[in-house]
Amino acid sequence: MSRLLIVVDRAKDWAPYYPSEDVLTFDQYLQFTAPASARVRVINLCQSARYLSRGYYCSLLAEARGHNVVPSVTTLNDLSRKGLFSLELEELDASVLEWLDAAGAALKPGEDDRDATHEVSIRTYFGQAEHAALKPVARALFDRFPCPILEVVFKRRNKAWQIESMKPASPADLSDTEQDAFAAALDRFSSIVWRKPRSRRRYRFDLAMLVNPEEKLPPSDADALECFEKAGKKLGINVERITKRDYMRLPEYDGLFIRETTAIDHHTYRFARKAEAEGMVVIDDPVSILRCTNKVFLADLLKNNKIPTPKTLILSKDQKDAVAQVIEHLGLPAVVKIPDGAFSRGVIRAENEKELREALKTLFKQSALVLAQEYFYTDYDWRIGVLGGRAIFACKYYMVKDHWQIYQHGADQKVDSGGFETLPTYEVPRNVIQAALNSTRLIGNGLYGVDIKQAGNRVAVIEVNDNPNVDGDVEDRFLGGELYTLIMQEFLTRMEEKRRK
Repeated sequence: MSRLLIVVDRAKDWAPYYPSEDVLTFDQYLQFTAPASARVRVINLCQSARYLSRGYYCSLLAEARGHNVVPSVTTLNDLSRKGLFSLELEELDASVLEWLDAAGAALKPGEDDRDATHEVSIRTYFGQAEHAALKPVARALFDRFPCPILEVVFKRRNKAWQIESMKPASPADLSDTEQDAFAAALDRFSSIVWRKPRSRRRYRFDLAMLVNPEEKLPPSDADALECFEKAGKKLGINVERITKRDYMRLPEYDGLFIRETTAIDHHTYRFARKAEAEGMVVIDDPVSILRCTNKVFLADLLKNNKIPTPKTLILSKDQKDAVAQVIEHLGLPAVVKIPDGAFSRGVIRAENEKELREALKTLFKQSALVLAQEYFYTDYDWRIGVLGGRAIFACKYYMVKDHWQIYQHGADQKVDSGGFETLPTYEVPRNVIQAALNSTRLIGNGLYGVDIKQAGNRVAVIEVNDNPNVDGDVEDRFLGGELYTLIMQEFLTRMEEKRRK
C-alpha cells in the first residue's frame, strides 16, 4: 500500500486548501517514520528549493529514506543549470507560438516589430497550464523536469522564442485564481490526497491498469476491464484504471498491468520501465515488450533456440537479391511484414514476383529490415495464453471469410475479424501447448499470447505477443471469471513476494 505526503514549510501555507492528515510541515516530516514495507510518495511544496534550503533538504531526505519525491534532487539541480533548459521552441505547435506572440505584444503595446525582444512569464501546475495553447508545453516541461509548480519565463530573440528561466514556486506565491488552478491540478495529479484514510486501508495492494479509452483495438474491452477490477477486489487488490497522463502517479501503486497495445517508441514502454525502476510488479515488463514487439528479434530468437516456425528470411533494405532469395528459399506466394506491426497491419501477401517487389518497396519505406515468411495457410490460428510459465486459456481464431488473415483492414478504416472458438487447455494438442510454453520461456514469465499454426503433426509458432487480448465473452468464454482471478492472483503472489523482501 502506498501513502502520499505533502510537505510544506508551515501549516498556514496549506490554509487555502482542504485539510488532510497527509499534509506535513517540514519539521514534522523530519520526525516522520514509516513502516519498512510502506511505499511513501512525497510532494515537496517548500518555498525555497535552493541548495541547502528546506526544500532541498526535503527532497534529499525523502530520497535517503527511499521515498519517491517530486521534485527530486536531480530535478532541483537541473533547474539550477540554465544550459539544460534554454531550449529553442521553434518546433512547437503554431498555436503555442501565436499565443506567446500575442501575450508578448500585450505586455509591450504599440510594438509591431517582430524582432523586438519580448518576455512572457507563466506558471505551470503538475504539467498543467491555465491557457489551453500552453498545455503541450507545460506537459513536456513536466515530463522533463517534474516539479509541482514551475515559474517559466519565455523570451523571444531574433524571431525565436526560448525558455529564458525556470524555477520552482510554492503555494504561498500564488494568487487566489492561481490557487484554484493549482488545487485542480493537484487533484488530477494525485487524487489519493483527498481520500479518507479509512477507505485507503480497505485494500492490501493498489494495482494501476494502464488503458487508452480512445484505442480502437484495445487488448481488453470494457467488460474485461470491469472483470479485472472485480477479481482484484475479491483478492484485496484495488485495481484502478490510469491513462498516459498519470505517468508521475505510478509510485502510488504496487503493480502495473498494461492493457493498452504496447510498442518500444511509445509511452507504454516508458511506463513499464518506470514501474520496474520503482520496484513494482509489472505486466508487461519492459524486457517482454522489447523481445515481443519486434518480429525480427523474435524470429531470430525462436530460430536460434530451435522453436518450430514457418520458414523465415530477414531482409535488408540494401539487399540487392532480396526478391530472388524469397523466391528461391520460400517460394510464392510469400508473406512479408514489418517488424513491429500488430493486428495484421503491415503484413502483405505477395502472389507473384511483381507483387513481391511492390510489397518490399512499400515496407522498406517504413523499416530498414523486413521479414519474409513462407505462406502457411490454415483455417485458424491457435492462440495460447501463457501466464507465469503455464497455459491458462486457448482459442482458435478463424480467418476472415474469403481472406487469409484473422483481421482485414478496409480502405474506410473498418476492421473485420473472423470467428473464434474457446477451448479448455486440456483439449489442445500437446505439441501446440508445448510449443507455446517453450517459446515463452525465452521471453520471460509474464502474460503472453502465442500464435501457432497447426497442419497435421506440423506446428509453427507465428509470434509471441506480450500484450494478448483478454476480452469479455472471447478468451474468457470457457473459464469465465476464473480467468481474471488467475491473472489477479498472479499479481497478488508477486506483490506479496515484493513486500516480504
